[in-house]
Amino acid sequence: MEANITTNKLSARFSDSIIETHSHRGDETLVVRKQDIQDICQFLRDDTELLYNFMMDLTAVDYLGQEPRFEVVYHLYSLAFNRRIRIKTRVSESDCSVDSIVSLWPSANWFEREVYDLYGITFKGHPELRRILLYEDFQGHPLRKDYPIKKRQPLIGPNC
Repeated sequence: MEANITTNKLSARFSDSIIETHSHRGDETLVVRKQDIQDICQFLRDDTELLYNFMMDLTAVDYLGQEPRFEVVYHLYSLAFNRRIRIKTRVSESDCSVDSIVSLWPSANWFEREVYDLYGITFKGHPELRRILLYEDFQGHPLRKDYPIKKRQPLIGPNC
């Protein structure tokens, strides 16, 4: 199957940044170097032949036992061209951070906070990176595959 315009343009512009690509049933996925994520996302948003102006989702995956351990996954959509793209970047446990894309899509704010809260991945340049679902004294990150499921957390509330 021939690569679509998005993959072709990204491959031409960021050939050294792309680690791998694949397509399944029309869903294009590119795995890119984490240090280039902001430049790639800005290109996807601003290029007049692409216009990925809607950041649909941002999440993470924990591949416990592999290195790099995590992937941050971005799902983008072009309203003008009715196209979707999935961009992934790998994040190691030892340097568990990636650049924030909030400056490109303000809606990424809460998604990045959710990933930070549940996986412990930090987003450099985020305007207010703090927990969003769990309370501040919560210990650990419950979507990590090594999080102990029977772990007791500190009690919170007025009658603790």
